[in-house]
Amino acid sequence: MFSFLRSNKTPEPDTPHGNDTAVARTSLAGRLRQSLSATRDRLGKQLTALLAPGRAIDEELFEELETVLLTCDVGVDATQHLVDATRQRVKRARISEAGGVREALRAELLELLTPLEAPLQIDTAKPFVILLAGVNGAGKTTSIGKLTKQLVDAGLSVVLAAGDTFRAAAEKQLKIWGERNKVTVIAQEGGDAAAVIFDAIQSARSKNADVVLADTAGRLPTQMHLMEELKKVKRVIAKAMPDAPHEVLLVIDANTGQNAVTQVKAFDEALGVTGLVLTKLDGTAKGGAIAGIARYRPIPVRFVGTGEGIDDLRPFDAAAFVDALFG
Repeated sequence: MFSFLRSNKTPEPDTPHGNDTAVARTSLAGRLRQSLSATRDRLGKQLTALLAPGRAIDEELFEELETVLLTCDVGVDATQHLVDATRQRVKRARISEAGGVREALRAELLELLTPLEAPLQIDTAKPFVILLAGVNGAGKTTSIGKLTKQLVDAGLSVVLAAGDTFRAAAEKQLKIWGERNKVTVIAQEGGDAAAVIFDAIQSARSKNADVVLADTAGRLPTQMHLMEELKKVKRVIAKAMPDAPHEVLLVIDANTGQNAVTQVKAFDEALGVTGLVLTKLDGTAKGGAIAGIARYRPIPVRFVGTGEGIDDLRPFDAAAFVDALFG
Protein backbone atom coordinates (compact mmCIF):
# COMPACT_ATOMS: atom_id res chain seq x y z
CA MET A 1 0.00 0.00 0.00
CA PHE A 2 2.76 2.44 0.90
CA SER A 3 5.46 3.15 -1.63
CA PHE A 4 8.12 3.70 1.04
CA LEU A 5 8.07 0.05 2.04
CA ARG A 6 9.98 -2.78 0.45
CA SER A 7 7.58 -5.64 0.89
CA ASN A 8 8.13 -9.38 0.63
CA LYS A 9 4.47 -9.88 -0.13
CA THR A 10 3.41 -10.49 -3.71
CA PRO A 11 0.73 -8.04 -4.91
CA GLU A 12 -2.55 -9.33 -6.25
CA PRO A 13 -2.11 -9.81 -10.01
CA ASP A 14 -5.53 -8.42 -10.87
CA THR A 15 -5.06 -5.18 -8.89
CA PRO A 16 -3.56 -2.39 -11.06
CA HIS A 17 -0.91 -0.41 -9.21
CA GLY A 18 -2.53 2.81 -10.38
CA ASN A 19 -5.78 1.87 -8.70
CA ASP A 20 -3.92 1.08 -5.47
CA THR A 21 -2.34 4.52 -5.56
CA ALA A 22 -5.66 6.22 -6.25
CA VAL A 23 -7.35 4.39 -3.38
CA ALA A 24 -4.51 5.24 -1.00
CA ARG A 25 -4.62 8.92 -2.01
CA THR A 26 -8.41 9.05 -1.62
CA SER A 27 -8.13 7.48 1.83
CA LEU A 28 -5.39 9.90 2.87
CA ALA A 29 -7.33 12.88 1.55
CA GLY A 30 -10.33 11.86 3.61
CA ARG A 31 -8.29 11.50 6.78
CA LEU A 32 -6.47 14.79 6.17
CA ARG A 33 -9.74 16.59 5.49
CA GLN A 34 -11.02 15.45 8.87
CA SER A 35 -7.74 16.18 10.66
CA LEU A 36 -7.27 19.64 9.16
CA SER A 37 -10.87 20.70 9.72
CA ALA A 38 -9.91 23.42 12.25
CA THR A 39 -7.34 24.98 9.92
CA ARG A 40 -9.62 24.59 6.90
CA ASP A 41 -12.57 26.18 8.67
CA ARG A 42 -10.48 29.18 9.71
CA LEU A 43 -8.84 29.55 6.29
CA GLY A 44 -12.05 28.88 4.36
CA LYS A 45 -14.20 31.35 6.25
CA GLN A 46 -11.64 34.11 5.98
CA LEU A 47 -10.99 33.50 2.29
CA THR A 48 -14.71 33.40 1.53
CA ALA A 49 -15.17 36.74 3.25
CA LEU A 50 -12.09 38.23 1.61
CA LEU A 51 -12.72 36.96 -1.91
CA ALA A 52 -16.40 37.80 -2.17
CA PRO A 53 -17.86 38.09 -5.69
CA GLY A 54 -17.29 41.55 -7.14
CA ARG A 55 -14.35 42.30 -4.82
CA ALA A 56 -11.71 44.36 -6.59
CA ILE A 57 -8.30 42.74 -6.99
CA ASP A 58 -6.08 45.44 -5.57
CA GLU A 59 -3.23 45.87 -3.13
CA GLU A 60 -5.63 46.07 -0.21
CA LEU A 61 -6.87 42.56 -1.06
CA PHE A 62 -3.35 41.15 -0.98
CA GLU A 63 -2.63 42.90 2.32
CA GLU A 64 -5.71 41.27 3.80
CA LEU A 65 -4.69 37.92 2.30
CA GLU A 66 -1.39 38.27 4.13
CA THR A 67 -3.27 38.69 7.41
CA VAL A 68 -5.39 35.60 6.71
CA LEU A 69 -2.33 33.43 6.15
CA LEU A 70 -0.62 34.72 9.27
CA THR A 71 -3.65 33.84 11.40
CA CYS A 72 -3.43 30.27 10.02
CA ASP A 73 0.13 30.08 11.35
CA VAL A 74 1.79 30.00 7.94
CA GLY A 75 4.61 32.19 9.26
CA VAL A 76 5.98 35.54 8.14
CA ASP A 77 8.47 34.39 5.51
CA ALA A 78 6.20 31.77 3.94
CA THR A 79 3.27 34.20 4.00
CA GLN A 80 5.28 36.86 2.18
CA HIS A 81 6.42 34.30 -0.37
CA LEU A 82 2.91 32.98 -1.00
CA VAL A 83 1.35 36.45 -1.27
CA ASP A 84 4.03 37.68 -3.68
CA ALA A 85 3.83 34.51 -5.79
CA THR A 86 0.02 34.65 -5.84
CA ARG A 87 0.11 38.29 -6.88
CA GLN A 88 2.43 37.44 -9.79
CA ARG A 89 0.32 34.43 -10.84
CA VAL A 90 -2.84 36.58 -10.83
CA LYS A 91 -1.06 39.15 -12.96
CA ARG A 92 0.32 36.62 -15.45
CA ALA A 93 -3.02 34.84 -15.81
CA ARG A 94 -4.87 38.18 -16.00
CA ILE A 95 -7.29 37.03 -13.33
CA SER A 96 -10.03 39.58 -12.84
CA GLU A 97 -12.37 37.78 -10.43
CA ALA A 98 -11.59 37.55 -6.73
CA GLY A 99 -12.48 33.84 -6.79
CA GLY A 100 -9.54 33.26 -9.11
CA VAL A 101 -7.17 34.51 -6.41
CA ARG A 102 -8.17 31.54 -4.25
CA GLU A 103 -7.14 29.09 -6.98
CA ALA A 104 -3.91 31.00 -7.59
CA LEU A 105 -3.07 30.77 -3.88
CA ARG A 106 -3.91 27.08 -3.88
CA ALA A 107 -1.56 26.49 -6.82
CA GLU A 108 1.28 28.40 -5.14
CA LEU A 109 0.89 26.49 -1.88
CA LEU A 110 0.98 23.19 -3.75
CA GLU A 111 4.13 24.31 -5.57
CA LEU A 112 5.72 25.21 -2.23
CA LEU A 113 4.85 21.90 -0.54
CA THR A 114 5.46 19.46 -3.39
CA PRO A 115 9.26 19.27 -2.81
CA LEU A 116 8.52 17.93 0.70
CA GLU A 117 6.81 14.88 -0.79
CA ALA A 118 9.58 12.28 -0.79
CA PRO A 119 8.73 8.73 0.37
CA LEU A 120 11.14 7.02 2.72
CA GLN A 121 13.31 4.42 0.98
CA ILE A 122 14.41 1.67 3.35
CA ASP A 123 16.09 -0.84 1.05
CA THR A 124 19.50 0.84 0.82
CA ALA A 125 21.01 -0.94 3.84
CA LYS A 126 20.40 -3.92 6.09
CA PRO A 127 19.62 -3.28 8.80
CA PHE A 128 18.26 0.12 7.85
CA VAL A 129 18.72 2.25 10.98
CA ILE A 130 16.19 4.99 11.69
CA LEU A 131 16.88 7.40 14.56
CA LEU A 132 13.91 9.36 15.88
CA ALA A 133 14.24 12.62 17.80
CA GLY A 134 12.05 15.47 18.96
CA VAL A 135 10.84 17.51 21.91
CA ASN A 136 8.95 16.05 24.86
CA GLY A 137 5.46 14.89 23.96
CA ALA A 138 5.85 15.17 20.20
CA GLY A 139 4.74 11.57 19.70
CA LYS A 140 8.00 9.75 18.97
CA THR A 141 7.22 6.48 20.73
CA THR A 142 3.69 6.28 19.34
CA SER A 143 4.99 7.02 15.84
CA ILE A 144 7.54 4.20 16.23
CA GLY A 145 4.75 1.82 17.20
CA LYS A 146 2.61 2.75 14.20
CA LEU A 147 5.55 2.57 11.80
CA THR A 148 6.55 -0.81 13.23
CA LYS A 149 3.08 -2.14 12.47
CA GLN A 150 3.35 -0.99 8.85
CA LEU A 151 6.82 -2.45 8.41
CA VAL A 152 5.80 -5.81 9.87
CA ASP A 153 2.66 -5.88 7.72
CA ALA A 154 4.94 -5.36 4.71
CA GLY A 155 6.88 -8.48 5.63
CA LEU A 156 9.93 -6.80 7.16
CA SER A 157 11.67 -7.78 10.38
CA VAL A 158 12.17 -5.01 12.92
CA VAL A 159 14.21 -4.43 16.07
CA LEU A 160 13.22 -1.61 18.44
CA ALA A 161 15.74 0.29 20.56
CA ALA A 162 14.37 1.83 23.76
CA GLY A 163 16.71 4.80 23.69
CA ASP A 164 14.49 6.98 25.88
CA THR A 165 16.18 5.88 29.09
CA PHE A 166 14.94 8.91 31.05
CA ARG A 167 11.33 7.75 31.19
CA ALA A 168 10.41 4.29 32.38
CA ALA A 169 6.99 4.82 30.81
CA ALA A 170 8.57 5.25 27.37
CA GLU A 171 10.41 1.94 27.68
CA LYS A 172 7.24 0.23 28.87
CA GLN A 173 5.24 1.72 26.00
CA LEU A 174 7.81 0.56 23.46
CA LYS A 175 7.78 -2.95 24.92
CA ILE A 176 3.99 -3.03 24.54
CA TRP A 177 4.35 -2.10 20.88
CA GLY A 178 6.99 -4.80 20.54
CA GLU A 179 4.68 -7.43 22.00
CA ARG A 180 1.81 -6.36 19.76
CA ASN A 181 3.92 -6.61 16.65
CA LYS A 182 6.00 -9.59 17.80
CA VAL A 183 9.32 -7.78 17.36
CA THR A 184 12.45 -7.64 19.52
CA VAL A 185 12.87 -4.68 21.88
CA ILE A 186 16.33 -3.91 23.22
CA ALA A 187 16.24 -1.99 26.50
CA GLN A 188 18.36 -1.25 29.57
CA GLU A 189 16.67 0.09 32.67
CA GLY A 190 18.46 3.32 33.56
CA GLY A 191 21.12 2.60 30.94
CA ASP A 192 22.91 4.83 28.49
CA ALA A 193 20.85 5.66 25.39
CA ALA A 194 23.79 5.31 23.01
CA ALA A 195 24.68 1.91 24.46
CA VAL A 196 21.09 0.67 24.11
CA ILE A 197 20.93 1.66 20.45
CA PHE A 198 24.39 0.21 19.80
CA ASP A 199 23.22 -3.11 21.23
CA ALA A 200 20.04 -2.97 19.16
CA ILE A 201 22.02 -2.58 15.94
CA GLN A 202 24.28 -5.49 16.89
CA SER A 203 21.20 -7.59 17.67
CA ALA A 204 19.62 -6.67 14.34
CA ARG A 205 22.76 -7.64 12.46
CA SER A 206 22.93 -11.00 14.21
CA LYS A 207 19.25 -11.65 13.44
CA ASN A 208 19.61 -10.38 9.85
CA ALA A 209 16.77 -7.97 10.61
CA ASP A 210 15.65 -5.42 8.04
CA VAL A 211 15.07 -2.31 10.15
CA VAL A 212 16.12 -0.80 13.48
CA LEU A 213 13.87 1.91 14.92
CA ALA A 214 15.66 3.84 17.67
CA ASP A 215 13.70 5.92 20.15
CA THR A 216 15.35 8.79 22.05
CA ALA A 217 14.35 10.95 25.00
CA GLY A 218 12.47 14.14 24.29
CA ARG A 219 14.51 17.31 24.67
CA LEU A 220 14.18 21.01 23.99
CA PRO A 221 16.59 22.56 21.50
CA THR A 222 17.66 24.99 24.23
CA GLN A 223 18.86 22.13 26.47
CA MET A 224 22.38 22.16 25.07
CA HIS A 225 23.71 19.30 27.22
CA LEU A 226 20.89 17.07 26.00
CA MET A 227 21.46 18.09 22.39
CA GLU A 228 25.14 17.17 22.85
CA GLU A 229 24.04 13.78 24.17
CA LEU A 230 21.99 13.30 21.01
CA LYS A 231 25.08 14.01 18.91
CA LYS A 232 26.90 11.37 20.94
CA VAL A 233 24.13 8.86 20.19
CA LYS A 234 24.60 9.48 16.49
CA ARG A 235 28.38 9.04 16.76
CA VAL A 236 27.99 5.74 18.60
CA ILE A 237 25.52 4.52 15.98
CA ALA A 238 28.16 5.19 13.32
CA LYS A 239 30.62 3.05 15.29
CA ALA A 240 28.15 0.17 15.27
CA MET A 241 27.52 0.59 11.55
CA PRO A 242 29.64 3.10 9.60
CA ASP A 243 26.92 4.46 7.30
CA ALA A 244 24.23 4.61 9.99
CA PRO A 245 21.87 6.12 10.90
CA HIS A 246 20.44 5.91 7.42
CA GLU A 247 17.49 8.14 8.30
CA VAL A 248 17.12 10.75 11.04
CA LEU A 249 13.44 11.50 11.60
CA LEU A 250 12.40 14.57 13.56
CA VAL A 251 8.93 14.14 15.06
CA ILE A 252 7.02 17.44 15.34
CA ASP A 253 3.74 18.11 17.12
CA ALA A 254 1.62 20.17 14.71
CA ASN A 255 0.13 22.05 17.67
CA THR A 256 3.43 23.89 18.15
CA GLY A 257 2.79 25.99 15.07
CA GLN A 258 5.68 28.19 14.01
CA ASN A 259 7.81 26.85 16.87
CA ALA A 260 8.15 23.81 14.63
CA VAL A 261 10.45 25.82 12.37
CA THR A 262 12.75 26.53 15.33
CA GLN A 263 12.80 22.83 16.20
CA VAL A 264 13.68 21.84 12.65
CA LYS A 265 16.57 24.30 12.57
CA ALA A 266 18.04 23.20 15.92
CA PHE A 267 17.73 19.44 15.41
CA ASP A 268 18.94 19.65 11.82
CA GLU A 269 22.07 21.50 12.89
CA ALA A 270 22.72 18.91 15.60
CA LEU A 271 21.89 15.72 13.71
CA GLY A 272 21.43 16.39 10.01
CA VAL A 273 17.71 15.63 9.88
CA THR A 274 16.70 13.72 6.74
CA GLY A 275 12.95 13.52 7.25
CA LEU A 276 10.06 14.88 9.29
CA VAL A 277 7.04 13.27 10.93
CA LEU A 278 4.22 15.78 11.53
CA THR A 279 1.94 14.43 14.26
CA LYS A 280 -1.35 15.42 15.92
CA LEU A 281 -2.84 17.17 12.92
CA ASP A 282 -6.21 16.07 14.25
CA GLY A 283 -6.01 18.43 17.21
CA THR A 284 -4.77 21.71 15.77
CA ALA A 285 -5.74 24.80 13.83
CA LYS A 286 -2.08 25.34 12.96
CA GLY A 287 -1.77 23.12 9.89
CA GLY A 288 -0.29 26.02 7.96
CA ALA A 289 2.99 25.66 9.85
CA ILE A 290 4.18 23.16 7.27
CA ALA A 291 4.43 26.03 4.77
CA GLY A 292 6.89 27.77 7.09
CA ILE A 293 9.00 24.62 7.23
CA ALA A 294 8.89 24.28 3.45
CA ARG A 295 10.07 27.84 2.99
CA TYR A 296 12.74 27.91 5.68
CA ARG A 297 14.22 24.42 5.54
CA PRO A 298 12.53 22.11 2.99
CA ILE A 299 13.29 18.74 4.60
CA PRO A 300 11.04 15.94 3.30
CA VAL A 301 7.93 15.21 5.33
CA ARG A 302 7.99 11.41 5.41
CA PHE A 303 4.77 10.95 7.39
CA VAL A 304 1.81 12.83 8.81
CA GLY A 305 -0.22 11.70 11.80
CA THR A 306 -3.91 12.06 11.08
CA GLY A 307 -5.35 10.52 14.25
CA GLU A 308 -4.82 8.14 17.13
CA GLY A 309 -5.54 4.92 15.22
CA ILE A 310 -2.85 2.39 14.36
CA ASP A 311 -3.20 3.19 10.65
CA ASP A 312 -3.26 6.96 11.09
CA LEU A 313 0.40 7.50 10.21
CA ARG A 314 0.48 8.14 6.47
CA PRO A 315 3.11 9.10 3.89
CA PHE A 316 2.87 12.80 3.09
CA ASP A 317 0.99 13.69 -0.10
CA ALA A 318 1.23 17.39 -0.98
CA ALA A 319 -1.81 17.42 -3.27
CA ALA A 320 -3.98 15.64 -0.71
CA PHE A 321 -2.77 18.04 1.98
CA VAL A 322 -3.62 21.12 -0.05
CA ASP A 323 -6.98 19.66 -1.10
CA ALA A 324 -7.79 19.07 2.57
CA LEU A 325 -6.90 22.65 3.45
CA PHE A 326 -8.99 24.23 0.72
CA GLY A 327 -11.90 21.80 0.90
